[in-house]
Amino acid sequence: MENVNLTADSWKDYELLDSGNNRKLERYGSVIVARPDTQAIWKPKHPEMWNKVTAEFSWSEGKGSWHKNKDLPDKWDINWKGVRFALRLTSFKHTGVFPEQAPNWEWLHERINPDTKPNVLNLFGYTGIASIVAAKAGAKVTHLDASKQSNSWAKENAVMSGSPQDGIRYILDDAIKFVKREVRRGSLYDGILLDPPAFGRGPKGEVWKIEDDLPELLNDLKAIFSNKPGSFFLLNGYAAGYTPLSLKQLTDSYFGETTGEFGELRIRETDSDRYVSEGIYARFIR
Repeated sequence: MENVNLTADSWKDYELLDSGNNRKLERYGSVIVARPDTQAIWKPKHPEMWNKVTAEFSWSEGKGSWHKNKDLPDKWDINWKGVRFALRLTSFKHTGVFPEQAPNWEWLHERINPDTKPNVLNLFGYTGIASIVAAKAGAKVTHLDASKQSNSWAKENAVMSGSPQDGIRYILDDAIKFVKREVRRGSLYDGILLDPPAFGRGPKGEVWKIEDDLPELLNDLKAIFSNKPGSFFLLNGYAAGYTPLSLKQLTDSYFGETTGEFGELRIRETDSDRYVSEGIYARFIR
């Protein structure tokens, strides 16, 4: 694999306006939010911009909350290249979209051949943006998340985006249990996407710890990953403390030497040469 840092630039409905003092200032449509970001240890470039904040997230005594400076609906929507998705201010500081994934959405769209209708598995699928990108490009997608709320949100986004009604099947399940059943059934997928948390729980209280469970999951995913030329695999990482090289070498240890890339997922500030590193990834193609 080649070491390549992927950079998400601004688009019409999203901008990283500024960052610094352990925060980032972002615009989602007409809504400007300020959120904590431990990577942004530098000074802001544009202090005056922070006075325009619509809502700001902060932690107090281990609990997070949003302070709204202006009237804001419970949800609003934005667009990325024909994919529409609803945004909400959640108690974990998130909005329902990870903009740093835009380069991976581009890559995913390019991988899909609508003539072959590839089977794609999206584990830990959250609000379903990658699933929608794949389905609209012509794939048959299995979208799995352990959260009923996330799956409902993903379905809402799919309807808003005009995704084919039969393009995505939604599974509420524990990722490890589901994949083991797929191994026994002899299922095969031409594309596999996964974005595991550092820690999580399944719908029946199953405990996920990335340091213990990710290697086991990759071992099982290898058994259901198609050998067809052009099949693709994408692994993202966020809060687990691993480096891009760790993710690359983990992937290699289960799938062998591959043709692909690994590195950071970064967002570039508007009209600036500064970036905020938001995660890591490893991806390859058969």
